[in-house]
Amino acid sequence: MSSLSRELVFLILQFLDEEKFKETVHKLEQESGFFFNMKYFEDEVHNGNWDEVERYLSGFTKVDDNRYSMKIFFEIRKQKYLEALDKHDRSKAVEILVKDLRVFASFNEDLFKEITQLLTLENFRENEQLSKYGDTKSARAIMLVELKKLIEANPLFRDKLQFPNLKNSRLRTLINQSLNWQHQLCKNPRPNPDIKTLFVDHSCGQPNGARAPSPANSPLLGSLPKAGGFPPLGAHGPFQPTPAPVPTPLAGWMSNPPAISHPTVSGSAIGLGSPSIPVDPFTAALKHPRTPTNPSLDYPSADPDHMSKRTRPMGITDEVNLPVNVLPVSFPGHSGHTQAFNAPDDLPKTVARTLNQGSSPMSMDFHPIQQTLLLVGTNVGDIGLWEVGSREKLVIKNFKVWNLSACSLPLQAALVKDPGVSVNRVIWCPDGSLFGVAYSRHIVQIYSYHGGDDVRQNVEIDAHVGGVNDLAFSHPNKQLCVITCGDDKTIKVWDATTGVKKYTFEGHEAPVYSVCPHYKENIQFIFSTALDGKIKAWLYDDMGSRVDYEAPGRWCTTMAYSADGTRLFSCGTSKDGESHIVEWNESEGAVKRTYLGFRKRSLGVVQFDTTKNRFLAAGDDFSIKYWDMDNVQLLTSVDADGGLPASPRIRFNKDGALLAVSANDNGIKILANSDGLRLLRTFENLSFDGSASRTPEAAKPTINVLSAAAASSAALAERVASISAVNGDARSLQDVKPRIVEESNDKSKIWKLSEISEASQCRTLKLPENMRVTKISRLIYTNSGNALLALASNAIHLLWKWQRNERNSSGKATAGVSPQLWQPSSGILMTNDVAETNSEESVACFALSKNDSYVMSASGGKISLFNMMTFKTMTTFMPPPPAATFLAFHPQDNNIIAIGMDDSTIQIYNVRVDEVKSKLKGHSKRITGLAFSHVLNVLVSTGADAQICVWSSEGWEKQKARYVQLPPGKTPSPQSDTRVQFHHDQIHFLLVHETQLAIYETTKLDCVKQWIQRENSAPISHATFSCDSQLIYASFLDATICVFTASHLRLRCRINPSAYLPSNLNVHPMVIAAHPQEPNQFALGLSDGTVHVLEPLESDGRWGVPPPADNGSTSTVPATPPAAASGSEQPAQR
Repeated sequence: MSSLSRELVFLILQFLDEEKFKETVHKLEQESGFFFNMKYFEDEVHNGNWDEVERYLSGFTKVDDNRYSMKIFFEIRKQKYLEALDKHDRSKAVEILVKDLRVFASFNEDLFKEITQLLTLENFRENEQLSKYGDTKSARAIMLVELKKLIEANPLFRDKLQFPNLKNSRLRTLINQSLNWQHQLCKNPRPNPDIKTLFVDHSCGQPNGARAPSPANSPLLGSLPKAGGFPPLGAHGPFQPTPAPVPTPLAGWMSNPPAISHPTVSGSAIGLGSPSIPVDPFTAALKHPRTPTNPSLDYPSADPDHMSKRTRPMGITDEVNLPVNVLPVSFPGHSGHTQAFNAPDDLPKTVARTLNQGSSPMSMDFHPIQQTLLLVGTNVGDIGLWEVGSREKLVIKNFKVWNLSACSLPLQAALVKDPGVSVNRVIWCPDGSLFGVAYSRHIVQIYSYHGGDDVRQNVEIDAHVGGVNDLAFSHPNKQLCVITCGDDKTIKVWDATTGVKKYTFEGHEAPVYSVCPHYKENIQFIFSTALDGKIKAWLYDDMGSRVDYEAPGRWCTTMAYSADGTRLFSCGTSKDGESHIVEWNESEGAVKRTYLGFRKRSLGVVQFDTTKNRFLAAGDDFSIKYWDMDNVQLLTSVDADGGLPASPRIRFNKDGALLAVSANDNGIKILANSDGLRLLRTFENLSFDGSASRTPEAAKPTINVLSAAAASSAALAERVASISAVNGDARSLQDVKPRIVEESNDKSKIWKLSEISEASQCRTLKLPENMRVTKISRLIYTNSGNALLALASNAIHLLWKWQRNERNSSGKATAGVSPQLWQPSSGILMTNDVAETNSEESVACFALSKNDSYVMSASGGKISLFNMMTFKTMTTFMPPPPAATFLAFHPQDNNIIAIGMDDSTIQIYNVRVDEVKSKLKGHSKRITGLAFSHVLNVLVSTGADAQICVWSSEGWEKQKARYVQLPPGKTPSPQSDTRVQFHHDQIHFLLVHETQLAIYETTKLDCVKQWIQRENSAPISHATFSCDSQLIYASFLDATICVFTASHLRLRCRINPSAYLPSNLNVHPMVIAAHPQEPNQFALGLSDGTVHVLEPLESDGRWGVPPPADNGSTSTVPATPPAAASGSEQPAQR
């Protein structure tokens, strides 16, 4: 097929996709074999449409084409076979074995025999290689990752994985151009031609009714090509030339690029276990292997040429001025035409705050941890710090040289001549303890931030001759540095704390406009862009630039990586006002995709930002425009209720829930999505720093930060996808029900603690008992919320399941319906291996996988991995001594487990390879608590030594350690447990000790809230956050349950033992668990082996009323906690 015919197929594919002929599109893709739609392939695999998966593949390859193709078909058919076995559909499995898998017997007969033997097993997971097989959904996802690698490596798919970069509705445009040309040939052209068909050439009728001759037969034109052919296309043809690849690879300076893209894929053989493709580490470093949310290019359909605000007929090129448009073309931004898809709800589009800075904002940056804290730099050199939640301007600083005598003479002369200075960039360092300001005159100032309004001068640097155009923080050689660039054509690296210069990079021939530091594997480097459009890359050495190529626009360009560091983007504006956002292929140094939708002539330099590893945003055409990273088409645009400049400056907060946008008249607008609105709403009822009665000591910065953050950060569910719970489980927050918004506290009303002493005052349910169990040691809800799992002191597990029925339509756990004490049909129990010592004295621990399929558990003996569906023991490992005392799954990798030991060590264990990756030493007694934060990438541990340690979950080095602040006269008992659980914000954590509850801020390990149990009162046995982190449920050894408001650790409800226990029982709760989606439901595991579920009355809907905040009580923590609190804050004494 000729090249033009091939291109015509692409035009037809685009047309069919725009017209929503979905089945026809994929049929043509398959039959032509020109474009492999990875997104469609992924969807069909996820849905298990195996016949369609193979049919679609057949258009591109056959089973025996090459080793890659063989592996692709084998993995698909093996998965289909395993799913049939999992459904116990033996006949279907045999059919697949005979029809689909037998073809592979000639290549590996032993493998085929092993696959056949799976038919003899009751559960194929009994096969060692398949013991890690999870549920169908996760198995398909794992397989798909490997299939994509095989497809990308397969030479038969080369040049078929990316759709050409076409303008919107390209086929329609060509037809319209043809009709315009035909209309120009009319002898008597009408001003408004009536074109009703494409089947014959157009011709306007004669004034007397006669028809004009067809242009095809006109002797003036000479002979035209016959129908079905294509005239030769010259330089002005409709097919846009592909941009020539940049000769110098973007990442090539790291090492010599490999000769082929996937040199090691062919080395892996087909096998029974999980598919595995070894990847050369260097190739991996260059290619950034990843699984994008939408790796294939959708059909592009945005046309920047049509984004002008001028009213003109659509579908007509600039050269033709006749209003002929038979086939309307839809363009983003025109209200009369629907977009290809709706903008996601998680984009910040609602104006939630409008602030006035006092001068025009030039640069903005949100604090990396306190995500409602906004730093602003303006055109007159002012620095502002805003708490956008409360609309409070915490800091305003005017430009001032701190030490003029230390400045260079050119700077002193320049300031005397013209004292006007603008801020070019403000930015926080990664942990938010420092921020930097780059000015338009020579100077960089670094401030230290200590919370609240406590901003202090740190170091001032006379950095460049002329303006300092950009500034960034980096950690070369694990040392915090500041990188600057300026009008003097240099890039410089400075020690961030001392201001000592470390490196100077020279080589640009024009002022350097921006810098973008990054690291890949162990290589740290800096990209820089200059005003002549040159992009260079530098290592931290004196060897000069490693690359030299040009950015689109060839003028003002900034670069940024996605949050996960895998994708590189740049945004630039030319001197003529043409703006470009592109994604780069780092391996080749070429533009991978160009995003469409900019105004033809941008008014000013366009700024952009990225968020959530998914979206791009830019300020253009008096609005904010959004793109999905995987689609060049403009996703949507918002004007923020008007009042924006032509090219507004923008900045996302870390979670992407808020977007700061510069506005006219010195304004700043804060746009929010639903999570951002909830986050901001929490500040409206908080007494922040504005109380007149607050003492100076009460406004200490480290405390202001917490009360707002702890109370509000539950809204950040988009980024915070899991809680590392006290029992070591990782919870999905997706299904957490929204809480009833608590009414603002009216201090004129008399608040009274809610006391529950009778069963009629709440809903309680005692679960069916197992007579062999004497004491509940651990208790947890399943992540689905429809079951409770307990581990008893005698090493037996109990599982209660709620069934979906008329009384319980949701099938979720409830105190209103009794569950079934569930066992598989085999009747076996999940029983841990026990040591020779008394199992009742052993420390029990367990952790549940995210999909509820497996539980890892120990009771003093080996660690056991159980299948939750069959109760069978999948494997055992790590025999004592030492014995495991706490287990926690890594939040990003279920194969990595942190195991606390009774010898005070923590072992980081990889289940898949059966290997201890690291051994952490820092405690002096057994480990009693572990919790991961995937936001901070840390592991927090606690021990019986009452010590808290914070470890990096990347390099596993210890970052901080501190002992729990015990009340005077108290010493940690050998048997006392100290537990930890992260708040929703993954920055603060709850510490539970027999003497106290406390809230800690992780990065500084500061205790910011503390509740001390009164002397001679019953000790705390256990405590946990509610699923939304708004409440804390605590149990005591006198059987009292207390419910606290988490934001300021004040008691709001007390449940006395008489509400759920018979009066003659001498039992108490050993453990308490919170429902993963119902914030007001919790369960108790008691010392007599029973489990109780408690909920408030339906008429109440919640546990008590939130107490009023005393003056400063929401933001102060006494340095020495009181030995006793008010009686209303204490559990009942017995």
